[in-house]
Amino acid sequence: MNNQTMKALTFKRYGKSPGIGLAEVPRPTLKGDELLVQVHAASVNPIDNMIPTGMFKPVLHFQLPATLGSDLAGVVTEVGRNVTRFKPGDAVFASIFDLGTGAIAEFAVVPERAAALKPANLDFVQAAALPMVGLTSWQALKERASLQAGQKVFIPAGAGGIGTFAIQLAKHLGATVGTTTSTGNVELVRSLGADEVVDYKQQAFENVLRDYDAVLGTVRGDAIEKSIAILKPGSRIISLIGPLDAAFARAKRLNFVLRFVFGLMSRKIMRLAKQRDVSYSFLFMHPDGAQLTEIGKLLETQRIKPVIDKVFPFEQAKEALEYLAQGRSKGKVVVKMR
Repeated sequence: MNNQTMKALTFKRYGKSPGIGLAEVPRPTLKGDELLVQVHAASVNPIDNMIPTGMFKPVLHFQLPATLGSDLAGVVTEVGRNVTRFKPGDAVFASIFDLGTGAIAEFAVVPERAAALKPANLDFVQAAALPMVGLTSWQALKERASLQAGQKVFIPAGAGGIGTFAIQLAKHLGATVGTTTSTGNVELVRSLGADEVVDYKQQAFENVLRDYDAVLGTVRGDAIEKSIAILKPGSRIISLIGPLDAAFARAKRLNFVLRFVFGLMSRKIMRLAKQRDVSYSFLFMHPDGAQLTEIGKLLETQRIKPVIDKVFPFEQAKEALEYLAQGRSKGKVVVKMR
């Protein structure tokens, strides 16, 4: 391998057989406001399995073949001429979600605004586990829901990658947390701070939980519709899995047709929410180095800790995605490059 190429986990096409695998690709070139990062670890997220299906094709733009992954931790090897906050040798972590490039590679390009210094007490594997789940939880609970001390938030699938982080952040904000999990994970979610834990194999959460102020939509199927029953009037549903809505289409400056389509997709949930005087919105996390720096401080003071299920070597990056797709991981799944 020469200095102009690198190994990356790519997909070749959208659809049933996306051709996911390790490939030789050109090493990325830097713009003035970007960092070149030698990736030490990258974590995988459910959306990494959805993107190759074409589900987000209207919204996320990749040039095929495209490198997968958006969470990384590594060391800066080069900086663009306009970069002022980072220098070669800095250990950083970042999400590069929706920026058109991927993280499961030997090198990745990170805009300066998306990067943050790696918390000193975390290794690269731990740091790589955090950006997507950390920023998603922060933007959903702090920004969109304005979660206050004393309020109640329902975070289903508490043992998953997003759940394990969001429970801890909600507790840090002073909220009471309800969650669902299977019998074997009850202790784990309790140890993270969950107050009301519903074993979904034994009970339906909508028959148990009451008077919630916010719901984080993390589970496919009809869980979001069912969650309306547990909410107080005036509360909020923030969904990470859809349905996409017209407000999201407008924020992404998508065309009229997509606004209309997303409006139709979310029509039922909007109607049900309105009947209960509840608001519904879809959230697409956006990279933000300043927020990630704040999240890093919570990890340095150990108010929040990363929860990692399994670490795969780079050669088995594809297997890491397949393992994640089974939906049984407790916490995050990470790929270690170095």
